[in-house]
Amino acid sequence: MDNALSGDRFAGAALPGHDTFDRVFVPGRTTLGLFFPIEAFKGLVPTLKDQASLAQMAESLGFTALWARDVPLLDPNFGDVGQIHDPWVWLAAMATHTSQIALATGAAVITLRHPLESAKAAASVDLLSGGRVLLGVASGDRPVEFPAYGRDHATRGADFRETLGFLRRALGESFPDISSPLGRMRGVDLLPKPVRGRLPILITGRSQQPLDWVAAHTDAWLTYPRPPAAHRKAMQEWRTAADLAGVATPPVAQSLYIDLAEDPGAQPTPIHLGYRLGRQALTDLLLGLAETGVGHVALNLRFASRDARDVVEEIGTHVIPGFDGVGAPLPGPAVVAP
Repeated sequence: MDNALSGDRFAGAALPGHDTFDRVFVPGRTTLGLFFPIEAFKGLVPTLKDQASLAQMAESLGFTALWARDVPLLDPNFGDVGQIHDPWVWLAAMATHTSQIALATGAAVITLRHPLESAKAAASVDLLSGGRVLLGVASGDRPVEFPAYGRDHATRGADFRETLGFLRRALGESFPDISSPLGRMRGVDLLPKPVRGRLPILITGRSQQPLDWVAAHTDAWLTYPRPPAAHRKAMQEWRTAADLAGVATPPVAQSLYIDLAEDPGAQPTPIHLGYRLGRQALTDLLLGLAETGVGHVALNLRFASRDARDVVEEIGTHVIPGFDGVGAPLPGPAVVAP
């Protein structure tokens, strides 16, 4: 699916007064967030124990975002089911336990759902939370889900463009006149609207698009951990893509799995999409990422060997207050079956 509405430029439009986005993306430094579930677990399904209190702890210690994944179906070949619950239901629940921390999707698979459903859910949580939603979106990377939803995995790139364009207009315009293969909208409006005019959009990876298209249609880029050389190359490609798109380089967020060792001086060793390391090496890693332009790192504790509460407290007490080390070279994170 592809028509005129999917070609509208998105990035470069200002986010005036969007204090949530500004707290997550602070020029010249790297902030930290946490992926739900905030716990270590084996197998496919987490316990979800104490998630509200851990979210409150994270907020009080200076983490700037809480991230929910969109895993609608259990695929034993994929690895896990995230926080189990629908991300919008989950974030609405977490909104009642927090007051300032951003509530982000990492990422909503918008190709599986009608854009009006995604837009209404996101805007509803934004209103209920006082304007704290960051809308991370993706084209989808689990092929088994598409036939279950009656969607074509092969066309997800075109579907992503069409869906994002429809969703953006439904959220940002009053009584929009939309003609799309996804639906005809005239003389009606979607409510609620985002608290601060529009929702910040974070496109994940390339989402089956040219990278300059991504740069032109996103407020920030949500990407993945890579070995140092590959990371530097990706960041340079991102800056080049923004130049080609004629926009200022959007900020960058990335995920990172960590197993925080009890020894503060423990040197990093690779784990799946991250590292086992002490807090000093974590500080060095974050400094290094900041120097390359990464503005936010969303930590995932699934492979942690310590209690999540202890890990969150240590990072909040010793790492967040000041990234005061010197960046050191790291081995590349391992990419292995979880």
